[in-house]
Amino acid sequence: MSTSTNGILVYGYDLAGGDAEWKVREVGEYGELKLDWLDDENDDFWTAAEKRLLAAAGFTETDYTADGYFKREREAKGCTGVEIESYCSGDYPMYLLAAKGSVTTAYRGDCEQVDFTVNPEWDAKLRAALEVLGMTPTQERAQWLLCSCWG
Repeated sequence: MSTSTNGILVYGYDLAGGDAEWKVREVGEYGELKLDWLDDENDDFWTAAEKRLLAAAGFTETDYTADGYFKREREAKGCTGVEIESYCSGDYPMYLLAAKGSVTTAYRGDCEQVDFTVNPEWDAKLRAALEVLGMTPTQERAQWLLCSCWG
């Protein structure tokens, strides 16, 4: 794997985590994330959060070999209106909750044009996702966030 640094711009919330402190109020005495749906033994945060959001959108299938599984999963992901993104590095990810359609990645050597228009639906979709996840960010409101990912 080659190493490069990419710029990531999203509209949403910085949840952090990984080897950094979580930027949400649902943390335990030692800074661990305390959510009733998170089972660190079986899933990483990204996988567990995505499963939770998909279930809220009505997609609970687990048999990926079933005919049409990935199409139905894609449709359900589209219904959530949000996506979990990671930044920092692949080995030590920190997390963002981003409005779908707001994520722009500038890969090393690329220059991307950015439209800072905020879709009126984004804030409501982000709030609904936070409610499903049971998370309260320490960030006061959704905003544009610029971060980097090395990997």
